[in-house]
Amino acid sequence: MEGVRILLVSTYELGRQPFGLASPAAWLRAEGHTVTMSDLSCSPLPAGAASEAGLIAFFLPMHTATRLFLRLIDRVRALNPTAHLCGYGLYAPLNEKVLRSAGVKTVIGGEFEPGLVDLARRVSAGEAFVKGTQVSLARQQFVVPDRVGLPALGAYARLVTGDSTRRVGYTEASRGCRHLCRHCPVVPVYQGTFRIVQRDVVLEDIRRQVAAGAEHITFGDPDFLNGPGHAMPIVEALHQEWPQLTFDVTIKIEHLLKHRALVPQLKVAGCLFVTSAVESLDDAVLAKLDKGHTRADFAEALRLMREAGLALAPTFIPFTPWTTRASYADFLRALVELDLADQVAPIQLAIRLLIPEGSLLMKLPEVRAMVQPFDWKGLCYPWHNRSGEVDVLSASIQETIKREERRHAPRIAIFHKIWDLAQAGEWPIDVPMEARAAVPYLTEPWYC
Repeated sequence: MEGVRILLVSTYELGRQPFGLASPAAWLRAEGHTVTMSDLSCSPLPAGAASEAGLIAFFLPMHTATRLFLRLIDRVRALNPTAHLCGYGLYAPLNEKVLRSAGVKTVIGGEFEPGLVDLARRVSAGEAFVKGTQVSLARQQFVVPDRVGLPALGAYARLVTGDSTRRVGYTEASRGCRHLCRHCPVVPVYQGTFRIVQRDVVLEDIRRQVAAGAEHITFGDPDFLNGPGHAMPIVEALHQEWPQLTFDVTIKIEHLLKHRALVPQLKVAGCLFVTSAVESLDDAVLAKLDKGHTRADFAEALRLMREAGLALAPTFIPFTPWTTRASYADFLRALVELDLADQVAPIQLAIRLLIPEGSLLMKLPEVRAMVQPFDWKGLCYPWHNRSGEVDVLSASIQETIKREERRHAPRIAIFHKIWDLAQAGEWPIDVPMEARAAVPYLTEPWYC
């Protein structure tokens, strides 16, 4: 059977070279198909490849990527009205209705590589339509991602450490998650399941990225310690082969406490920082989100990390339907007390709760009662705070962050402006107003 011309498209993935393009490209090229990869965060859509493709598949791992897809799809259909269009990745099954209304014929979620291979075979055989949404959670034997044709690593986000920067590679050691946090988009698809990428595949992927200039690796697993027996040998082998190579991972507060003995081992293996979706410092909100930790747990995890010499990069959703002006001011004061005022990316002080289709939050009667009908353009259930004053505050903080970041203001200066907007009280005299040496961070701060 003759291979088909395939265009794999990523609109946005947090400044990372997309594993979600490189992995299926390896599978599809092994089947004899001609694959072009297009990362629109770095380069324009290749009109020639789009016009000639028999199959165009869009990688949709997150909310922002899916909204950008909706801005793009009419142009793609105009370039090639006969191509079979596919949406795959975490947000594809969550937004099936929207994708189909935009002309997408096949929707693939979960472990998407075999589904894409099967689809390419069908398109090559001349099948005009493949019905249904395919969500596979089956275990699979991965192949090493093929990154040939993607922009060079230098085109992506960099790691900042003091006054220097490092080129960053990106890989995944697992997908899915064992946990069922109500707001998390992983949950409706994986439903408490996680799947590993085999160790030799992960290490070979890293090996090739190091050869391409990577000096630091970001592991994109939803939670790196879902399977400690799988994850830790990978970073130990990484450190043995590349002692100077550093990395970062994402880990739940709950897992940092449960596996506290592993925190120093992560440091020894070369970990620079751990991202953790803390979400809130309000125990009542944390319970509604079913996060599995409390404010006190977060403080304890932060202590453990600092004791091990590791930076913790918390992410937050400070604006929820339950946020009050008083609780937001308390949130800011807590960050000061925890010595995090200039350690948190400013955007994390402004993020609003996103409720996508399939969210477990919609199982809560109080949430169903407060949301508006699904917004097909915004791809979420809109909500307003009980106090319009809080919504105004949220918008003001977002505008302040945009303005100050355009001016390249230091984090502590932005935090102080937000403090004043929130009327959080008198600025503590023992908190310096000048910028300190920042903890290591990536130049792409979004996490949505």
